[in-house]
Amino acid sequence: MQVYKFPYYFLGSADTKGVEEKSFVLRGDILWSAEPRRITTLENAYLVCLEGRSEGVFKELPREYAQLPLREHRGKLIIPGLTDLHVHAPQFAFRALGMDKPLLAWLEEKTFPEEGRYHDLAYAREAYTRFVEEVKRGPNTRLCVLATIHGPGSLLLMELLEESGLVSLVGKLSMDRNCPPYLMEENSEGALREWLDAYTQRRAQGGLANTGAILSPRFFPSCSEGSLKALAEIQREEGLPLQSHLSESRDEITWVRELCPQSPHYAGAYEDMGLLKGPTIMAHCVWPEEKEMDLLAQRGVHIAHCPQANMNLASGIAPVRQLLERGIPLGLGSDVAAGTETSIFRAMTDAIQVSKLRSLSFPQERPLSLEEAFYLGTAGGASFFNKLGTMGGRDFAPQKAGSFEQGWDLDALIIDDSSLVGGTTLPLLERLERVIYLSDDRHITEKYVRGKSILP
Repeated sequence: MQVYKFPYYFLGSADTKGVEEKSFVLRGDILWSAEPRRITTLENAYLVCLEGRSEGVFKELPREYAQLPLREHRGKLIIPGLTDLHVHAPQFAFRALGMDKPLLAWLEEKTFPEEGRYHDLAYAREAYTRFVEEVKRGPNTRLCVLATIHGPGSLLLMELLEESGLVSLVGKLSMDRNCPPYLMEENSEGALREWLDAYTQRRAQGGLANTGAILSPRFFPSCSEGSLKALAEIQREEGLPLQSHLSESRDEITWVRELCPQSPHYAGAYEDMGLLKGPTIMAHCVWPEEKEMDLLAQRGVHIAHCPQANMNLASGIAPVRQLLERGIPLGLGSDVAAGTETSIFRAMTDAIQVSKLRSLSFPQERPLSLEEAFYLGTAGGASFFNKLGTMGGRDFAPQKAGSFEQGWDLDALIIDDSSLVGGTTLPLLERLERVIYLSDDRHITEKYVRGKSILP
């Protein structure tokens, strides 16, 4: 069997081209989080960027950075860029449709027909371009994206994301059962390897510096045991990350039990196929069992909490407090199109709100605080990208993002909230809270990814 090698070092270090442009100082009202229950704030402070990475936040600018260009944003908020751990790019075109349907019916009636259109590269270009433009304008700087089964269209999506300046992982879907004929792959492993080969060739030509590949079985019901075991083999060979869905709805869980009765639970079905061994994102986890959560914690699986999607498809409310208390890595996902907004600001507000509703039935589960939701949308979600520095046992340069700690990639948003009632007279945390709840992209005046400004 031919083995393809993937150069993932690019996901572990900032691009150092144009060092002059990526070394500067930002001045403004700075807020960031390095732990779940605390937001650090510093008014009228300095954030130093050196070669695309943060050198830290300072009340007074150290003398050694005095010669760097100063970019004045006094009176504006400066916060880390947000991370979307779970979004379906091809579903962007039909957002806000079919929201009265449960998950499995919604897939059959809305999702599958739309994804079938992406064999047409002209259509894929038009639809993906609109998706990328929307995300670029918003607060997200990093994202984990699911495409469709179509290799050329998935590679096109990678090219568009690369042009945007965002950092992303993109996955061509794998599906070979329980789906319409036009989405069913005859040779799922072969199609995946062909796409990965094309991706590798594109990388060798000097492209896709900020965009990587991620294995993406849609979910257990749409992938045969043979295809899942083949994915596990590819993951072991190459150290590739993986993303999929887990315990989203009760009907889905029942279906998995019927397909894999020998497994103790849904996560166990993936485990039995040899998955969950490498860096892994599982979206939703609305109905996890106790032993299932134990396994996820043991494997260090990241959970993408998608509160809006879970509401829209009546899937339920994820036990986020339980997941956090077990030490399971957690971030937020927009899950477009089951979620209607790409902004992770919206996911923060929804996460807080649904946790309050859950606490009515489970009073022992304390609702999420603003600090926790902010952490999940910044450093919590970005921590998945941080894992990629040791993928496959290779000695890659470390990569960290989602906060302003020294040495971390500088992903940042400049937010002008002066037009809001009360303007800049409120305390910094209240200003941040209002920006999060309003989820209005018009307040974002600049956006940096790895120290590079990506907005016009």
